[in-house]
Amino acid sequence: MSRPSLSRLPLLAAVVLAALLALVPMVVKDSFTIQVLLLAIMFGALGASWNLVGGFLGRISFGHSVFVGIGGYTTLLLLHHLKITPLIGIPVGGLIAGAMAYLVGGPTLRLSGHYFAMATIALLQIGLILVTNWQWAGGAVGMEAPIASAPWMLLFRTKVPYYWIAVALALLTFVATHFLVHSKSGFYWRAINGDEAAARSLGVPAERYKMRAFVLSAVMTGIWGGFFAMYVGFIDPDSMFNLTFSVQIVLVAILGGVGTLSGPWLGAALLIPLSEGTRVLWGSSGKGLDLLVFGLAILLVTMFLPGGLVTLRRRRGAAGR
Repeated sequence: MSRPSLSRLPLLAAVVLAALLALVPMVVKDSFTIQVLLLAIMFGALGASWNLVGGFLGRISFGHSVFVGIGGYTTLLLLHHLKITPLIGIPVGGLIAGAMAYLVGGPTLRLSGHYFAMATIALLQIGLILVTNWQWAGGAVGMEAPIASAPWMLLFRTKVPYYWIAVALALLTFVATHFLVHSKSGFYWRAINGDEAAARSLGVPAERYKMRAFVLSAVMTGIWGGFFAMYVGFIDPDSMFNLTFSVQIVLVAILGGVGTLSGPWLGAALLIPLSEGTRVLWGSSGKGLDLLVFGLAILLVTMFLPGGLVTLRRRRGAAGR
């Protein structure tokens, strides 16, 4: 099989999987199952967006939920105050998240390692404080979307339409990351990740391409933040500018395999159902136990599959030779 044909296989697989997932509500009527699938799809996409910076570029960000918050608040503010449909508000939220990444990317991307990680956490906390004290955006109380049935406003009475939108957005996210990773930008990101000094000596404009990864990752994350705000119908500073949310985005990528296209999706497919299932199983009596299961799953994968779940396929292939 030719190399171009091989490069198209992941895209074909993604289209087939998206089509199968879109059919699930036709068979499964349980709303909890639909919600778990939707959250797994969303966190897979968020992990894939984060992976542009954390996996391919090698800059670990623990503050990515700041872009989720920017996208969510932009979408609901435009809807609430200006009656602008989320069909416009969600992309605008993504662009504003990208603009914010561009503004803060200059100083922060010069850092590396734990210094960059701490800078992103600081950015998240600054966003939390600003929005908490921003009364036009609801302050600490938060904001809610109207309760109505208006498809052009992305207001639905059931979860199924949101689920279908999530599947479509996830497919677009995978296609976008696939082409980015296989472009010149992706090649340069991996070169910078491997040895930035060597990449610079070979003529790679490192600052420009680091900024590109950060901005594109923020735009995609902000778009998902706008979708998430419409799905849950209510947001507040603590839920959107949340460090645990950011860590969860990082964990799905690490669990599945950073620096790979399918890794974040595999991580989310395991981690989110595990989290939601244990949380519902134990309820309030098991508060915090779901996080313990989380940690145990990640510990086991780190010990036995240090490259993430994607290495299972490689090991199976090696065993079959």
